[in-house]
Amino acid sequence: MLISLTSKAQNFSALWEGHFSYYNIKDVVQGNDKIYAASENVVFSYDLITNELQTITTVDGLSGESITTIEYSETYESLLIGYENGLIEIISGSDNEVLRVVDIRDKETISPVFKRINHFNEHNGLVYISTDYGISVYDLDRLEFGDSYFIGAGGSQIVVKQTTIFNNSIYAACGSNNAVKKALLSNPNLIDYQQWQTLNNGNFLAVQSVEGNLYAVKSDNGIYQIINDTFIGLFTYPNQPLDVKEANGSLIITTQSSVFVYDSSFLLQATASGNQEYNTLFSSATISDEHIYIGTSDFGVLKTEITNPLDYIVIRPDGPLRNNAFKIEAGDNNLWVTYGEYDQFYNPYPLRTYGLSHLVDDEWNNIPYDSLLTARNLTYIAINPLNPTQTYISAFFNGLLEINDDIATNLYDQNNSGLESTQFPNTTYTDLRLGPLKFDRNGLLWSMTCFVVRPLKSYNPSSGQWQSYSFEEIIPNPFGDELGFSDLEIDTNGTKWTGSFFNGVIGYNESGSRVKRLYTQEQNMPSKSVKALAIDNRNQLWIGTEKGLRVLYNTSNFFDEPSVEASEIVILDDGIPKELLSNQFITDIKVDGSNNKWIGTLDSGIFYFSPDGQQTIYHFTKDNSPLPSNTISDISIDSQNGRVYIATNKGLVSFLSGGSKPEDELKDAYVYPNPVRPEYNILGANDLNNINNGVKIKGLTKNVNIKITDIEGNLVAEAQSKVNSRASQANYNFAIDGGTAIWNGKNLRNNIVASGVYLILISDLDSFETKVLKLLIIR
Repeated sequence: MLISLTSKAQNFSALWEGHFSYYNIKDVVQGNDKIYAASENVVFSYDLITNELQTITTVDGLSGESITTIEYSETYESLLIGYENGLIEIISGSDNEVLRVVDIRDKETISPVFKRINHFNEHNGLVYISTDYGISVYDLDRLEFGDSYFIGAGGSQIVVKQTTIFNNSIYAACGSNNAVKKALLSNPNLIDYQQWQTLNNGNFLAVQSVEGNLYAVKSDNGIYQIINDTFIGLFTYPNQPLDVKEANGSLIITTQSSVFVYDSSFLLQATASGNQEYNTLFSSATISDEHIYIGTSDFGVLKTEITNPLDYIVIRPDGPLRNNAFKIEAGDNNLWVTYGEYDQFYNPYPLRTYGLSHLVDDEWNNIPYDSLLTARNLTYIAINPLNPTQTYISAFFNGLLEINDDIATNLYDQNNSGLESTQFPNTTYTDLRLGPLKFDRNGLLWSMTCFVVRPLKSYNPSSGQWQSYSFEEIIPNPFGDELGFSDLEIDTNGTKWTGSFFNGVIGYNESGSRVKRLYTQEQNMPSKSVKALAIDNRNQLWIGTEKGLRVLYNTSNFFDEPSVEASEIVILDDGIPKELLSNQFITDIKVDGSNNKWIGTLDSGIFYFSPDGQQTIYHFTKDNSPLPSNTISDISIDSQNGRVYIATNKGLVSFLSGGSKPEDELKDAYVYPNPVRPEYNILGANDLNNINNGVKIKGLTKNVNIKITDIEGNLVAEAQSKVNSRASQANYNFAIDGGTAIWNGKNLRNNIVASGVYLILISDLDSFETKVLKLLIIR
């Protein structure tokens, strides 16, 4: 018995943006003059008339879970989405409203391993849902569940792959040697397993009716026509059929290498197969008009003609190569994404050859592996601050890849650089496990290499000079005393900080060749395994471990202080002192222009804290945001526009936080929108964290005072850096976040100001530089 539990999903499009991959397609259907395609956890539509592409992602309200099947209802003009975990979502209306149906997902009496949605079959307003436990019936008109059918022996739960309606009977293709089950649709007692008749034997993958004919596909790769409950063999496919559906009176069978289109009498109309240009695996297919639309694992949807299925057109929205990004790096409206990966013990095998993705000017340039000079397992990214068109990427097997203007130009390894390949004891096998990268303020590229005596190295792109630095004082045996390095940061004193697996935080300063570690319980470290590091604007080191968070407040005396200890952050939770992020597995830490901290976790989403960690500004999870997963892989902030990119194991999203990096001078400061027109409707909002509201002043230096007056000189609003923060609990009407200030249009009496010209007086409190801006408000 399923009790109808539905909810409307929230649309997050105001501040969030999705950056999902549409290369790997799970299912393709047609309806309403559109082709709908589901990739791993999002969908898109292709308008057959206008050729317009439209995406529907977690930003629009989708769950972000793994999609297994989709179906379009022409009667109700709705798209049904089925998921691996039993969730169902129904998309309808011109604004793609998402209705979430959680009954199957939340049903405690059904094991989570049996909740997979395999197929939707709509008939007379009822949807027969094939699952790994049986069949459930959903009423699309009333938006509620009816009966569920457990049709195995003794009423047990069995896998049902697909159902169809034929001659007033319902047929179910079943796994686990349960053959095909049949029952009269008019039977009021279908919940009784004894009302279901068993036809044939073995495992069946699909059953489909097509204009007066009934077909079934068995796990022996054979397709059969069912006549008077007798199975007549028609054909045996070289590969197992993955998708069987009816469209426009035709039967479409999809295997991993071919698509077969038959008429209702099983006469072959067309066969489409892969070719040298599109060497990929097929997953599903449908037809519309004179074309076949094929879901693939590598190219999105391929479109070809039924009468001549030789040439293909790619149909796919813009997006990165894959959803499981390993590392990301943002800057100057650019974003680089790698997919190299290694496990928690720094094992890179099997080696990944996934290519790279580069978002530039809001368009994705995906660079395939065969254009990357054979560099495998690409991981960390470093953009040259002195030459933003030059990017370096570490290959956790091959060395250092140099890319200029999106073209791979050099691969540095043990043969042509100062990098060292690992030489494992008692073997001749070598590889070059290059990990974290970081540019310093002088344009030197610093890197960490695993399993070598001198793991820390610097490279000068201008001169080509390499330098190596030894950690032998604390890591005598590079093969037994350390597995790998997780992060690399450089503070204002030039000290290089890296996280390690066995040795906690390691600090190195080439001035005096000093090296030291922070890793024991006596030093207040919760774990020796450090996963993330960040130097904040006060030169404090934030440390993320697999068992919690620590801060090293005094980095300057790290080498001189005999008993260095890290500090936990203690907060008051309902008046009770608690350690911030106690026992949390922290995967990344980033600092924004206001010195606020973004902290990603393994299973609890992402946190946004005030500079001292005492206030939680945001805690985003997959339940309250467009995050497709609570597993955060990496975070990167574009300091120019305040956009925070968040990589998860199920996709990439970005959040417009509104802050920005402070500038060195005020000369380029500006205010927008200007003028403020009535149709903008941006004044009066109390939440300054919503960057879509309020008047913004950008291009500020790091320590300013701003006064806003009317044309007669009367003070209207005032804010000062480090005092009036957007995240403050004081709920300011005017606040400064790094290089950006936001004013909600209210005066000192908390009333929205009248129409008129306003002066914005900006004073740098350190350099005494000033700037005056004018703002016109029309109400």
